[in-house]
Amino acid sequence: MRVREVSMHHFFVDQNAIKDGKVTICGLDVNHIKNVLRIKQGEELRISDGTGRDYICSLLSYEDEKAVLNIVCESEERTEPASKFYLFQGLPKADKMELIIQKAVELGVYEIVPVSTSRCVVKLDDKKKESKIKRWQAISESAAKQSKRGIIPKVHDVLSYKEALTYAKELTGVDGTVLIPYENYKDMKETKEVLDKAAKTANICVFIGPEGGFSESEVDLSLDYDAKRISLGKRILRTETAGLAILSILMYLTEE
Repeated sequence: MRVREVSMHHFFVDQNAIKDGKVTICGLDVNHIKNVLRIKQGEELRISDGTGRDYICSLLSYEDEKAVLNIVCESEERTEPASKFYLFQGLPKADKMELIIQKAVELGVYEIVPVSTSRCVVKLDDKKKESKIKRWQAISESAAKQSKRGIIPKVHDVLSYKEALTYAKELTGVDGTVLIPYENYKDMKETKEVLDKAAKTANICVFIGPEGGFSESEVDLSLDYDAKRISLGKRILRTETAGLAILSILMYLTEE
């Protein structure tokens, strides 16, 4: 690992922006690099292609509202967890979702799926959904840059609870686990066994209820989709805390 790599400014590009040992950056990032950060020729940046591959690059020139970089080397530092974490988050009140997305991205989440459940107070019409998703995706990108992620985690469209369960089952397939922390489930021994097994699978889906949690019927329905109930301890956690708690545990268990 290069000594300066941790503190390098970090940007994402599409794979087609990388060609013949060069990276071409366009759009708003050019203004940020040139006029805000004032990066000069020869200075280095960290570039990610959104698939988990990272490159250390040096600035060659600014050309026609583009920044052209030379690839110095591929980064040996890998920041993505061995497993993919999917956070299915019941829609919370106020701006809690923004905090949840920011911290979940820092903790290694692969995708965030907002879910409308029976106890959700927040109801989004189509127009609000579109603007919210755009805002949430921007927060994900910002958090990904800050935490040196190799990808920008996607914020999925809002799903109904049953749609979310169906999607989770599709994601986990034959090598994955669906987890549903539930305050009325108290078996910590079983929880530890379930988490140890889950950490060895490729895809891990975590369902977190909104304020008020999941209804008993929703938890029962999740079992029909092979979800595993787990406990997060004897204390009742807020919705913005519960997901981050389980993601922290999974990050610890899967980190290589």
